[in-house]
Amino acid sequence: MALRNIMNYQTDDILRKKARVVEKVDGRILTLLEDMAETMYDANGAGLAAPQVGVLRRVIVIDDGTGLIKLINPVIVKAIGEQQEIEGCLSIPGIYGLVKRSEKVIVRALNEHGQSVELEGSGLLAQAFCHEIDHLNGILFIDKIIPGTIINQKQE
Repeated sequence: MALRNIMNYQTDDILRKKARVVEKVDGRILTLLEDMAETMYDANGAGLAAPQVGVLRRVIVIDDGTGLIKLINPVIVKAIGEQQEIEGCLSIPGIYGLVKRSEKVIVRALNEHGQSVELEGSGLLAQAFCHEIDHLNGILFIDKIIPGTIINQKQE
């Protein structure tokens, strides 16, 4: 395992690109998952998408406090309700804002063994699923901040 550099939205245009589907779960993808988890924990994050470490693959890791989730090619297949919560991002340090997300989602993906899984998340986990899957599509949370709710801690 190794720590990877986290891309910054001001200097790394990879964050605005759409990640490619993973065709085969192999050693490179497993190493990527492990490195991403280590990097996320080291940075005190709750989630990380592969583009955030400079890799345009559809891979995410999340830990909402209930344990590590590693997903390959995740897709939201159902979204229910609505919640508004403050979000931040490891690639956008010091900026936070209120974002509208689904209250509950069902996500279909491959796990690290290449098996198809379906996971349900609500609250923080639903928020994390939506946030990280947005990253795979080149969408950043600052694109979705409710106007007038941005907090820039660097300026305060």
